[in-house]
Amino acid sequence: MAYLEPKLVVKATQKQVLTPGLVQMVSLLTLNKLELTEMIQQELVQNPVLEEGTEIVESTENAPELDAAREAPEQAQTADADGTDAEYEALTEAAARDHCVTEPEPTAEGAVDVAAPAEPEPMDDPYADIDFQSFDNYLNDGASRPRETEVFEKPSFENFLAKPPTLTDHLEWQLGLSTIDENVRLACHSIIGNLNEDGYLWAVDENGREIPITLEEIAESGEHTLEDVQKALEVVQHFDPPGIAASDLRECLLIQLQILGEEDSVAVEVVRDHLHKLQNKQFKEIAKALNKPLNVIMDALEIVKHLDPRPGQKYNKTQPRLIEPDVFIVKVGGQYTVVTNEDEVPQLRLSPTYRHMLERDALNKDVKNYVKDCFKSAVQLLKNIEQRKHIIVKVCEAIIRRQSEFLDKGIDQLKPMMIKDVAEEVGVHPSTVSRAVANKFAHTAQGVFELRYFFSEAVNGPMGNGTSLLIVKRKVKRFIENEDPRSPLTDEKIAQMLKEEGISVTRRSITKYREDLRIPSTHQRRVRS
Repeated sequence: MAYLEPKLVVKATQKQVLTPGLVQMVSLLTLNKLELTEMIQQELVQNPVLEEGTEIVESTENAPELDAAREAPEQAQTADADGTDAEYEALTEAAARDHCVTEPEPTAEGAVDVAAPAEPEPMDDPYADIDFQSFDNYLNDGASRPRETEVFEKPSFENFLAKPPTLTDHLEWQLGLSTIDENVRLACHSIIGNLNEDGYLWAVDENGREIPITLEEIAESGEHTLEDVQKALEVVQHFDPPGIAASDLRECLLIQLQILGEEDSVAVEVVRDHLHKLQNKQFKEIAKALNKPLNVIMDALEIVKHLDPRPGQKYNKTQPRLIEPDVFIVKVGGQYTVVTNEDEVPQLRLSPTYRHMLERDALNKDVKNYVKDCFKSAVQLLKNIEQRKHIIVKVCEAIIRRQSEFLDKGIDQLKPMMIKDVAEEVGVHPSTVSRAVANKFAHTAQGVFELRYFFSEAVNGPMGNGTSLLIVKRKVKRFIENEDPRSPLTDEKIAQMLKEEGISVTRRSITKYREDLRIPSTHQRRVRS
């Protein structure tokens, strides 16, 4: 008979471990300009060998061979702490080289010419050995369109305003993370599309008034089964914020009490059976009806006071948030150019004071090792900042090559573009592109756009060519805006109109696009004389 017993076993395995420098590189790539500025300011406080200034290092005219020095940071990490100051010399030379030669050839101050028709050379991807999870597609409209500006005119403050996520955005994001049946998912889109600003399941009639909408009406308008709509409602009602997708105030509060684990409490009885008395502050009558002491009713009231009667309101604030473009895409001499926005970003250099300190023979050993470590960290940071800038510029160059018609003529010329396609063109992993465009904005002649705005999937277009999904949604919206309100277009008719333009889309897809745009159904849009 076999017995189990604890024992120690030595086992050799191989696993991927990110070095501190690579971890920093990954985190830097995801930062936008404002976040990068804050991070650099923190490093200036923490690392004494970093200084703010225009010069990176002292003159390197008499430096040794720079090709060998490029690999110096890695060599220095394994070198003996008692080594000579050659470590520092190599580090500073490496920093100088990286700052001098990793930048693309400029055609204007801070500008990079991207008009050359030659195929771009694949760049070394610092993240190629990392197995990143695949990223969600970027289909959200992140655009803010200002007036036209001159080529090098600094955009006004108003151009930097962007709207925060709406209630629909927040719910759709949660839906995208849910693992549910596809038919139920489509029904969830219909429910989310029929929520008002307060988060209640209400529709708008032909006179613009909000009216209750039943699950049967949602099933009919979206051509779902009633069972799928009922399941979808249960899914959405468990999303954040609590109390969403209720038909009235009573249901909204009961949903929140259930989520709080108060389903068997006196508060549920008060809300379910005596909400009108509660609104009129008839606490004694409630206590008498429930045969409960008044203090118990007051305790229940304290719970109800902390519930939100309008759970969707916090996602419908009109206060804009401040953004700053990370890049400017401008036209110089008939060619589009990428200009990185480095206004107010601290320019770093290595401190000559601490270099002279290392030259002292009488310097304490521990102090010397500490200063050397600070130099290694500083050089790594300088290299990573330059690498971040280089990757962002390369990605923007690829966007320009693919979206030049959009930059010239406007949003109707936006072409479908996937992250993996840009990654292949630039020669990096798709996750690198995802990080490079995350939470970053570009100022163009057409307005200020999130970089992820340029990425959208394709819909079958004329002669098999792809049409951007964003363009299809804009066409759907334009058709409905120009329809006869007494005889509004059906989803099937809109699909037929798109087909006449060479865009093949199913009626069910039109229904989904319309609900994404928060446009009511044909029946709800009809104006009766």
